[in-house]
Amino acid sequence: MNKDNDFLGTEPVGKLLLKLALPTVTAQIINMLYNIVDRIYIGHIPEIGDKALTGVGVCMPLIMIVTAFSAFAGYGGAPRASIFMGKGDHASAEKTLGNCFVIQFIISVLLTAVLLLWNRDFLMAFGASENTIEYGVEYMNVYALGTIFVQMTLGMNAFITAQGFAKTGMLSVLIGAVANIILDPIFIFGFNMGVAGAAWATIISQAMSCVWVLLFLCGKKTHLRLRFNQLGLDPKIVLPSLALGLSTFIMQASESIISICFNSSLLRFGGDIAVGAMTILTSVMQFAMLPLQGLGQGAQPIISYNYGAGNPGRVKAAFQLLLKASLVYSTLLWACVMIFPQGFAAMFTNSEELLTFTKTALRIYMACLLLFGIQIACQMTFTALGNAKASILVAVTRKFILLIPLIYLLPLIFSSNQTTAVYMAEPVADFLAVSFTAVLFTFQFRKSLKQISK
Repeated sequence: MNKDNDFLGTEPVGKLLLKLALPTVTAQIINMLYNIVDRIYIGHIPEIGDKALTGVGVCMPLIMIVTAFSAFAGYGGAPRASIFMGKGDHASAEKTLGNCFVIQFIISVLLTAVLLLWNRDFLMAFGASENTIEYGVEYMNVYALGTIFVQMTLGMNAFITAQGFAKTGMLSVLIGAVANIILDPIFIFGFNMGVAGAAWATIISQAMSCVWVLLFLCGKKTHLRLRFNQLGLDPKIVLPSLALGLSTFIMQASESIISICFNSSLLRFGGDIAVGAMTILTSVMQFAMLPLQGLGQGAQPIISYNYGAGNPGRVKAAFQLLLKASLVYSTLLWACVMIFPQGFAAMFTNSEELLTFTKTALRIYMACLLLFGIQIACQMTFTALGNAKASILVAVTRKFILLIPLIYLLPLIFSSNQTTAVYMAEPVADFLAVSFTAVLFTFQFRKSLKQISK
């Protein structure tokens, strides 16, 4: 067993989760600011703020896909590296890091080319209108240039957290977020660059984070080092990592597909104002998703390492603590949204019409948010245990089997208020998905614990 990481198998689980989850949750909250600060500033640009916000909001499906591809290799490889470390197989853990780095680089080059060539076509298909398309194209033409920085920062940072360096992982995000918050008003308002300025601020900030991450993984403090002789692709390393990362990829990339479905349906029934409100709703949903994912990322090294080391009691204790913390957070945020919806909406716009519309939509869209802690805790634990099939199944069920059909079915059932019916698809799908996930997890988790015991 690797002595450098033995604290993952010996320290009290509660203390360990607190130590690892605090930085990862903080990192995700910072990442949340990273993702929404552009929209906050853009929404307050004089005269064009509401149209520009809608235009940039239509870019979100493309940005989600870029983010999802970073999870494809990084979030699949990192848990496997933790499991290898738990087994004492340092060479395989380091080989996993090197192979995932190469995959991230290849994906980055391909995505950059696709975004530069076809972003206008994508945006029109994703729900942009003639009033908003130019703002979206202006943003994406610049953002595409920074694709490689996004891929490397998010994908490789997962390997830093997986080793137990949660504070270093938090700093990776903090560097970029602080830079973005500072640069946004300078580029948007100071240099009068508008939407393009927001995109330039974002990619410069991501580049700074990327340099930090790669310097750490090539340095002396890391347990797993990025080495030239580990970059040769090995199917036995790459394919299981991609298979495990597929669930996280589906979970994040499907947000893009869902965003397209929502935008096209809302544009049909409610026009630009309904699409603009959706931009705000998805931004507020990140207040739930990213901190919950941060909790899961904090628990992942503990669960993965102890699963590899054969400690079922610690695996069970870590999951139970993760579930309780996730439920408390999702319930508190749900209460805040239900009581103060206008406060959340006002962060993104000062348009009275958009504020009034969004206030009602928020309460509908996030009606089942309090249960979402169960969904994320179970899905992140599936990934931490290396159970790719179950993790993919719950991701596909919620998004493709439930949510997408409901976006189109509910407006047919509630024809008197079709725009509201579209927003209702989210809470109905969440309730059904959480019920399914909880049942599946109960059986699969018991099976995993028995396997460890044997």
